[in-house]
Amino acid sequence: MNKKEMIAMLLAGGQGSRLGTLTKQIAKPAVMFGGKYRIIDFPLSNCINSGIDTVGVLTQYEPLLLTKHIGIGIPWDLDRRNGGVTVLPPFLKTGNEGSWYSGTANAIYHNIRYIDEYNPEYILVLSGDHVYKMDYSAMLEEHKKNHSDATIAVIEVPIDIANQFGIMNTDESGRIVEFEEKPQNPKSNLASMGIYIFTWKVLKEALIRDNSIHEDSDFGKHIIPEMINGKKNVYAYRFNDYWRDIGTIDAYWKANMELTETVPIFNLYDEFWKIYTNIEHQLPQYIGLEATIEQSIISEGCEIYGSVYNSVLGPRVIVEEGVVIKNSIIMSETIIRKGANLETCIVSEKCEIGENTCIGVGEAIPHITKPHIYSSGITAISDNTVIPDNVKIGKNCEVSGYTLQTHYEDGKLESGHSLII
Repeated sequence: MNKKEMIAMLLAGGQGSRLGTLTKQIAKPAVMFGGKYRIIDFPLSNCINSGIDTVGVLTQYEPLLLTKHIGIGIPWDLDRRNGGVTVLPPFLKTGNEGSWYSGTANAIYHNIRYIDEYNPEYILVLSGDHVYKMDYSAMLEEHKKNHSDATIAVIEVPIDIANQFGIMNTDESGRIVEFEEKPQNPKSNLASMGIYIFTWKVLKEALIRDNSIHEDSDFGKHIIPEMINGKKNVYAYRFNDYWRDIGTIDAYWKANMELTETVPIFNLYDEFWKIYTNIEHQLPQYIGLEATIEQSIISEGCEIYGSVYNSVLGPRVIVEEGVVIKNSIIMSETIIRKGANLETCIVSEKCEIGENTCIGVGEAIPHITKPHIYSSGITAISDNTVIPDNVKIGKNCEVSGYTLQTHYEDGKLESGHSLII
């Protein structure tokens, strides 16, 4: 048995339904971010930068792209004989035993055998859908110092939005005395980041016990409250740096736009704490004679002949002559044809936008059936979507599929509507 001090279990099976059409066929952790990265690159990079060389990645929803991206872990130096990265989808055990993961703790419970192979003293549980840089080894030192059974990373949020988070109330020593899930009147502003370190022996017992009670065993709903109520040593670890939960269209768009600032608050160019990704060798960028680029991120292999302002472009995006792109995110291998105009939109991977098409025009009317997803004026285009020439698409829209001009009444898709083919 190859004993490890700590291994990481990365929960990457989320559907990310609040990202609307962007996660129609792509798991949230596989969504591109900051041009060439995918969201899962951040926790994976944090692991290797923190000295953690054994990571189990728990997949479920649309795992194909995610599994292909992770591969054997070469970009993150996780192609190890003893440890490395292992993709852990749901599976059937003996007989008919086994099912889909039904909760965050349930997912870990189903992989106890994998964890026990390494006999770790501690286990780090991570979410695969947050963007941040964090040294998990510093959190582990706090866990040891406090003789904790569980340590939960927390970040201070404005008190007026604390009711949107799981809130940890602590005593003077930092010990958590109460956990409140999205309280109406929060007592503190210490929000859980969904990052936990457990002493494995304690957690294993808790998982086995709770999964005999709750089929949807969950850390936030069941395991952590039970540990607190059971007088286990549960401490908060305060994190004071950049962290974003980009679980909504608006939050995703804003986090990308922050990267285009002259001095971005989240630095992707840090040599000390690099973010690694699986991206094959790309051709160099080409910037045409008439091209204009201002305050934008342009990834490898892009060809720019038009104008790009305050936007983020992934690898191998082609922007033809006369195109104007403003305040937008264009993911990899997308072509924007001549004369198109895009403003405040998110275009996913491998799309084609027709000539003289306008996206993001008109009034910012909330989506008629999905205002909880599309209400801030951002229009989203799903991966592998084709949009024909000479159409106009409003704000707070979603479009998916191989669309034709006949699908657009009078050549338009009004604000707040969907076109799904």
